[in-house]
Amino acid sequence: MPTSALHTPVLEWYAVAQRDLPWRRPEASPWSVLVSELMLQQTPVARVLPVHEAWLERWPTPADLAAEPTGEAVRMWGRLGYPRRALRLHAAAVAVVADHGGEVPSSHADLLALPGVGEYTAAAVASFAFGQRHAVLDTNVRRVLARAASGVALPPPSMTRAERALAESLLPDEDAVAATWAVAVMELGALVCTATSPRCAACPLREQCAWVRAGSPAYDGPPRRAQAWAGTDRQCRGRLMAVLREALGAVHVSSLEAAWGPTEQRERCLAGLLADGLAVQVGPETYALP
Repeated sequence: MPTSALHTPVLEWYAVAQRDLPWRRPEASPWSVLVSELMLQQTPVARVLPVHEAWLERWPTPADLAAEPTGEAVRMWGRLGYPRRALRLHAAAVAVVADHGGEVPSSHADLLALPGVGEYTAAAVASFAFGQRHAVLDTNVRRVLARAASGVALPPPSMTRAERALAESLLPDEDAVAATWAVAVMELGALVCTATSPRCAACPLREQCAWVRAGSPAYDGPPRRAQAWAGTDRQCRGRLMAVLREALGAVHVSSLEAAWGPTEQRERCLAGLLADGLAVQVGPETYALP
């Protein structure tokens, strides 16, 4: 049973406030959970939902995806951004088929060994898909624990050992309860304990929150800069990828030139896409998805 004063309010709140997301439903497969975790990295739920649905409809198992060229994964990734995640998901599917008989493994160590799966994703899949007891520390969870337990507005820019130790110390003892706690804290951070406009009046931890008790002091750590987009290499790469995705076959370089004007930046970004395996050169002046 819950042992921390934080557990019961959060678990009770989650029982009634949780969103109905396909990867959280009882019938969701571990593959669905793994796909969602890769897609949700740095991407809002609203943008992920239609792509996740289309992905699972086309590739309901890892074997279905592993049998396709990597370029099809990139194409289906659409405009989610950071398309290298599509390559990692394809590589993970290939590894699941080769090393685990086509079934997403349940052990944290085996998950961590999959291509493109880091500590957070391994813990999340082990917890959410298999009901195991792990500290699952994404941005939302780190923010809730920073405020509720540590009394500061925001966590440090990079994960610290102290944060991980705190998260592990707050895990309920029972596996199933710990797994629910992990997703419940994440949901609280996403819906209530948000970064810029936290809804403290609606928070189940208002009475226990160390940050609220301290008077909700402003963040005083290193400056946090908003990530630029317009005119960046990220935007350029996105434009070039859109041309490649929408083409039925090879694309002439003139189409890429039309998509992005500045020559030096376009050539640099195209070279980066080739180096990352997101595009291939198929002729002297033609390019395509891998």
